[in-house]
Amino acid sequence: MISDNVVLGEGVAIPQPQLVNLYGCTVGDNTKIGAFVEIQSDAVIGKNCKISSHSFICSGVTIGDGVFVGHGVMFINDLFPQAVNADDSMRGPQDWTLVPTMVESRAAIGTNATILGGVRIGEGALIGAGAVVVSDVPPGAIVAGVPARVLRYATTAQLQADADDRLSEVG
Repeated sequence: MISDNVVLGEGVAIPQPQLVNLYGCTVGDNTKIGAFVEIQSDAVIGKNCKISSHSFICSGVTIGDGVFVGHGVMFINDLFPQAVNADDSMRGPQDWTLVPTMVESRAAIGTNATILGGVRIGEGALIGAGAVVVSDVPPGAIVAGVPARVLRYATTAQLQADADDRLSEVG
């Protein structure tokens, strides 16, 4: 379902709109959104992004231009989630603090990564598949693991050249 209060830029591609859940968010020009993606209110997605299937982008997340979000990526905006208050009443919006997250332009987030609230993923950073990001990732850093740790640094051009080399080895 795509709610009436969603702002979609020019050329946004959602091949299976009946299989997404978008409400109150903003999606930039030419971004592609896969099936089974949820993007909550007040999330902002930049232009020319790719949001792969089964990903969850919660309120408070801002994603810059040209960002790749792999399959099943989960963002978290509550560092202390609980169902009930101390008096056993159900928690409502007033009972927790939204913690914003920023993903800068041209970053890439691998399949099944989890991004905790309050972090900044720097421009051109690469988050390895399955990583759990609990702290800021510097621009150009390649991180992996639980918790995610910096393995090395690379420029976007180096990352593309590495990918091209791997593709030529396969084919």
